[in-house]
Amino acid sequence: MSPRSTTAWKSEAPTWMTEDATKPSSASGTPAGLPADCSRWPPWDAGASNSTWRSSRSPARSPHWSSLSVWSAHCESLAPVPVKFANNQRLQRVMVLSQADFEGLRTDDHPISCGFREPATQMFSPPGRGVDQTGRDVRRRVVRSTYERRRIPSASITPKPGVSMASNRSQWKTLLLLVGLAPSILAGPSIAQPQAEAAATIETWSGQVWHSADGGSEQDLLAKLESITQADPRAAEYLQKSIEEFKAHLAKREQKRAESIEKASAELDEFLAKGDDPIALSEALRVGNELEMLMPSRDEFLSQPRVVQLVNTSERVARDAADKGDWLIASELYARLDLLFENEDRYKDERRDLDMRLIQISTYSPRTFAEMRNNRRVAAGEEPFPEYNPIGDSWETKLANVRMLTVLQAITRTYNHVDDIPLSNVLISGLDAVETLAKTPELAGVFTGLADEKARAAFLVEIDAIRARLVDRAQPVTRHDIYNVADSLLRANATTVAIPDSALAHEFGNGAMGALDPYSQIIWPDELARFERATRGEFVGVGISIQMDEAQNIMVVTPLEGSPAQRAGVRPDDLIKKVNGQSTVGFTLDQAVDVITGPKGTSVTLTIERRDENDQPTSVDFDLVRQVIELPTVKGWEKTGVGDDDWNWFVDPEAGLGYIRLTGFSEKTTAEFDRAVRAMRVQGLNGLVLDLRFNPGGLLDQAVEIASRFVNNGLIVRTEDGAGRTRDQQSARRVPDAVNLSDIPVVVLINEGSASASEIVSGAIQAHAEEGKIRALLVGRRSFGKGSVQNVFPIPGDENTLMKLTTQYYKLRTNHMIHRRPGATEWGISPDLTVDMLPDQEMEALLLRRDADVLPMDQDGKVIANADRPDPDRLLDEGMDLQLQAAVILLQSQEAPAVVSRMSQNAGG
Repeated sequence: MSPRSTTAWKSEAPTWMTEDATKPSSASGTPAGLPADCSRWPPWDAGASNSTWRSSRSPARSPHWSSLSVWSAHCESLAPVPVKFANNQRLQRVMVLSQADFEGLRTDDHPISCGFREPATQMFSPPGRGVDQTGRDVRRRVVRSTYERRRIPSASITPKPGVSMASNRSQWKTLLLLVGLAPSILAGPSIAQPQAEAAATIETWSGQVWHSADGGSEQDLLAKLESITQADPRAAEYLQKSIEEFKAHLAKREQKRAESIEKASAELDEFLAKGDDPIALSEALRVGNELEMLMPSRDEFLSQPRVVQLVNTSERVARDAADKGDWLIASELYARLDLLFENEDRYKDERRDLDMRLIQISTYSPRTFAEMRNNRRVAAGEEPFPEYNPIGDSWETKLANVRMLTVLQAITRTYNHVDDIPLSNVLISGLDAVETLAKTPELAGVFTGLADEKARAAFLVEIDAIRARLVDRAQPVTRHDIYNVADSLLRANATTVAIPDSALAHEFGNGAMGALDPYSQIIWPDELARFERATRGEFVGVGISIQMDEAQNIMVVTPLEGSPAQRAGVRPDDLIKKVNGQSTVGFTLDQAVDVITGPKGTSVTLTIERRDENDQPTSVDFDLVRQVIELPTVKGWEKTGVGDDDWNWFVDPEAGLGYIRLTGFSEKTTAEFDRAVRAMRVQGLNGLVLDLRFNPGGLLDQAVEIASRFVNNGLIVRTEDGAGRTRDQQSARRVPDAVNLSDIPVVVLINEGSASASEIVSGAIQAHAEEGKIRALLVGRRSFGKGSVQNVFPIPGDENTLMKLTTQYYKLRTNHMIHRRPGATEWGISPDLTVDMLPDQEMEALLLRRDADVLPMDQDGKVIANADRPDPDRLLDEGMDLQLQAAVILLQSQEAPAVVSRMSQNAGG
């Protein structure tokens, strides 16, 4: 039988909060994968930085600006979590490498692209592929009983080199005591002895299985699992189907890998045969990235002659395209080249210039940018997008309150940056951005002074002169120098091209911040409202996740549980054709968010198009009242009702194995988590899968609280400034016994989408497990590597603008730095057991999980009884989620001794 049932910020020091950049959609009606404070940048990453803020002087969520004096707040910016996929679909929280991802540069055209204007280096920079676990340090794990917290190092059962062994006899005695067999051994007749020996054997096997996953490979684990028949036939009966399925699914993956490699290889050759055609080269690079993920050796693949040829030709064509002013295709080629060499920053400078230029075009001349995108689609033989809709998309309105003085005060503040970036570099980077603006012909129709070639040339000469003075300067830049640079720039502009001061300051400020790091930025007045809305922890809207479909319709990804939209009967895949009678044709996602959201208690009418029973389009109006939406961050295995806590929490009820998936760390995460644990404890909890995959982070204090459920004492995380001084540290907190999980085996799932606070939790659990304090393993792929801390400062004299600055780095108990710094070879959290999933598998699993988490409702907002629903069990039964399957079978192996014990007791009774 199958053993599995088929049924940071600181609000008060030192509590930090951080934003959540890649959640599935905001309840306010924001793009899928985005929080409500999203803006226009970056265009095609998988969710860029968005911060939340709170006064460090008060635990209140949002200080009133009018009463706000000098204050600072601490936050943790979240990195994008792009993941490479090879098909042409799009999905919240993952990056799909398709043509569409490059066509729509503007952030608001993508469900997974959001945030403020991050530097170009942030775009398409995947967090890594995991690391070879061979040769990792020996670790000691512990075996804990559900009934007693007695520690027995599993290394003493199956010793690793360099680990001393205590008395096996006494340890086996303790093991048998823990599984309830001691009375038979110590006082019973000789007939009980075979049962005791069998139990000891299965205990040995159980410890070896756990040990094999600690730094081993999939095949090491499988080999040890298959040895169960030598340990105990009763345990073999219990686990046989799970082991056979796991083995079959691993083989199925490899078969599919081989088929995918063969197909992609032929496709690559087909595109390469088209020579220097830019679109064919771009598609060849897309396929090349797919192959790079599929091939067993990345280095061997990149050294193939055809790949070397592809890279060299693409570089040349990209340079030529940039020289000719074909910014979109040049940026597209460099982006895909950059993704192919994801850890090398080989194309950093080219990408920064092109991305900056395209963002400027999309900001100041969005109609021109829309035409560029359509030209790209037509050249590829595809249908053009709908005509651009300009409603609510005016740069003059957005930048009305931008001032150069604000920018200068922000630049002055950069002396606090963790990496001590010279102010001269910051100023030069700002000048470079202004120069890019002046050299972009598409903007001459917006800023008429740029159409005067003589005036433009004179302006560029002045910029060169200012820059030369900074380069030649022997002494450090002073505050006085900062103001002199700005004054010279403003004077040169006024006497030549006369770009509006607000636009000049905006680009100078964005460029200056680009010299720092991807998370430091100026939060402009037009971004502040969304920023503030998110920091309050409230999302006011109708409760839908939206994205663009392939035809550029505004499509509902999913209505959120209990939201006005769900109660009214809005369904996944509905198309929003009108908002309050106004057509959404040609809208960007930002525009859609702006018109759908509004003050609490106000009404909005959505005109929805959906298919009827005859597959014909039909139109339905929904009158919705906007309300505060709370986003639950704790999810279970299978949804059982409309309430936030209505979950089946067990992935394997028979074995008592629980499953909790954290989508972020919000203000109520710990309370939600504790309710789930208490519910499982009542039914009998023997092991837990903690799924942190695609978890972008959240409030640090909540991360510490969650980690404290697994770790009883000791350091969780600390922060260091640029000089290596500890600025703050967080230790495990005392928790109620009912939610203390240190007494059960735990498997934590992580991947490239696990960032920030989720890395702190997984890293803390791993560090304490390495010391033998808890029994836990990490399974999956290496995490993203976002471990920096940002302070958010108000700008004196400008209540409409904030500055976010990176000031510290996180360090774990092991002194390991989470953050991925430029040129680093080690970052993030590496799993104990690396389990690979193919791109199509990961996509399929994400789609199934997304759809399974929402109960189907009718137009009256009632759950549709007996409706067809995706079954999450398919994730395991069909091998969609090998990482989860590995986690479950590891926990089942730890439950096997108890199963044998119960069988023995039943047989004896």
